[in-house]
Amino acid sequence: MLDQFKDYLRQRITITDEQFDLISSEIKVKTFEKNKIILSPGETSTKTFFVSEGLLRCYSVDSKAKTNVIQFAPERWWLSERNGFFDEPSDFYIDAIEPTTALLLPRNYFNDSAVHVPCMHDLNNTMLNNSIRFMQKRINMLLSATAEERYLDFIKLYPNLTLRVPQWMIASYLGITPESLSRVRKDLAHKHFKA
Repeated sequence: MLDQFKDYLRQRITITDEQFDLISSEIKVKTFEKNKIILSPGETSTKTFFVSEGLLRCYSVDSKAKTNVIQFAPERWWLSERNGFFDEPSDFYIDAIEPTTALLLPRNYFNDSAVHVPCMHDLNNTMLNNSIRFMQKRINMLLSATAEERYLDFIKLYPNLTLRVPQWMIASYLGITPESLSRVRKDLAHKHFKA
């Protein structure tokens, strides 16, 4: 599992085996069974998850018991609940949609790693900025895009998830009902679109 993470880093920065050994000692590898709730609202977590195998989901449940999916994290994706980084309780659940193996990185991982691998600081900044850009685009899509546009964007962002994730979860992520998603898929099928 650490080799996957090393490959991920090497696609983004220059890092030697020796440097990687120095920055990997605090990383824990953990396996979660399907449907395992990893984090619940009110709990505090300072870990960042790097998914090696499987699929995680971050979501909330509102006062009407409606599930609102915030993010999916398939292989080679990151997931964290940022409140914990400020010692505040989570507003979200994180669970495993499939049996999942993830690397758990401690709160200060990137800052501590930058002592040995200075470019880890730039990588962390890039990742944080990409995360902000992702969330800004997601908010804009929810506010202004049609259901079809949201679904097409979902397929572009998560090309392999339509067969791995139940349709109701995709609908929740898109902010539409499962019935609306069925209509969108049917309309796209009539246009000869394949998801």
